[in-house]
Amino acid sequence: MQTPHPGSPPLPEWLGQRLRAAGGSVPFRDYMEWVLHDPDHGAYGSGRLAIGPRGDFATAPSLGAEFAQLLAPQVAQWLALLPAESPLALVETGPGEGQLAQQLAEALHTGWPELAGRTELVLVEPNAGMARRQRQRLLGCPLPVRWIDFDALARAPLRGVVLAHEVLDALAIERIERREDRWCRQHVVLRGEGLSLEAAEPLAGPVLDQLGSLGLLPLDGSRPEGWCSELHPGLEPWLAACAGALVAGWLLVIDYAHEARRYYAPQRSAGTLMAYRRQQACDDPLREPGQWDLTAHLCLESLEAAARAGGWQPLGGCRQGEALLALGLASRLHALQQEPACRLAELLQRRESLLRLVDPAGLGDFRWLAFRRDRSVEGRPSTSGDRPLFLSAPSL
Repeated sequence: MQTPHPGSPPLPEWLGQRLRAAGGSVPFRDYMEWVLHDPDHGAYGSGRLAIGPRGDFATAPSLGAEFAQLLAPQVAQWLALLPAESPLALVETGPGEGQLAQQLAEALHTGWPELAGRTELVLVEPNAGMARRQRQRLLGCPLPVRWIDFDALARAPLRGVVLAHEVLDALAIERIERREDRWCRQHVVLRGEGLSLEAAEPLAGPVLDQLGSLGLLPLDGSRPEGWCSELHPGLEPWLAACAGALVAGWLLVIDYAHEARRYYAPQRSAGTLMAYRRQQACDDPLREPGQWDLTAHLCLESLEAAARAGGWQPLGGCRQGEALLALGLASRLHALQQEPACRLAELLQRRESLLRLVDPAGLGDFRWLAFRRDRSVEGRPSTSGDRPLFLSAPSL
């Protein structure tokens, strides 16, 4: 059982009312959906969270335009492989503050004007609070921009590239716990004026069968009482909706992820779930509901299985440090040394930002995972032309 830290603020009235209406107990997945995406009270839904070095947490695009400028050749390669003269789409799901969308649009407009002239920026943002900030940032965007919801995306016949940058780790998860020699679903339970995480109903047979068939989680008693982790039931419908949007194109997932052997390792007894606010990390997902970002790493095998089931063909992946080196980061660092010394402060800041992108203890440990979709040639093996540029560097 997990309870809030002593001295925590009182339970928000809106959440208490919702839990009481649900009988005082809901699966963690429902709780996570509420505290992140409720339009009035959720951390993202209300637009309360701020992304950037001075916000609640920093992302690669929030450190400057260098990340997008390195990513742009990969996006351009894929767009250029699509039929000539056809309208193109650059789709970003969960665009945050709109920084990456803006920076990529500017990079394409400058470096690949012919492609940019055929490309529309499509932003998939379910949270009105975040969309308001994105619209303000993208007022002067060099590409045409439109916002759609996820249901509309699944019906959109597009050709292009879908970007999922730090999105899938925010999909609502199931928390599971080993209790009385069974795998159980964790619930968030109302206890007086506080919350607790408690093991509830056993996982259903089909869920266990799927975990066993994928070799993800041991079904025997090799995990001790109280051992807990996460499942990602939202991955498959999310990936299927993205696949339904594309007549032809690519998906690039950039996120924290582990192989199953690491994700479900015996020593990882509390899973990967973390909360973030004001540049601080916390392992209590019940703390100040609606004020903190909640994230859980992805399991690579689960992601690939969900992608295949959703209609995507995996093309491969690597860590962010390797990807950015393949896309020219070393050359960028070398070029900074040739700049005039009178700009030293600016150059040092740019150098620090570039090095943060590949720091193996931080952003450099992100995984880049590429997937392909082409309805006109279903089942065709990938060709050398499909190979992402970012996989051209040798492994480090």
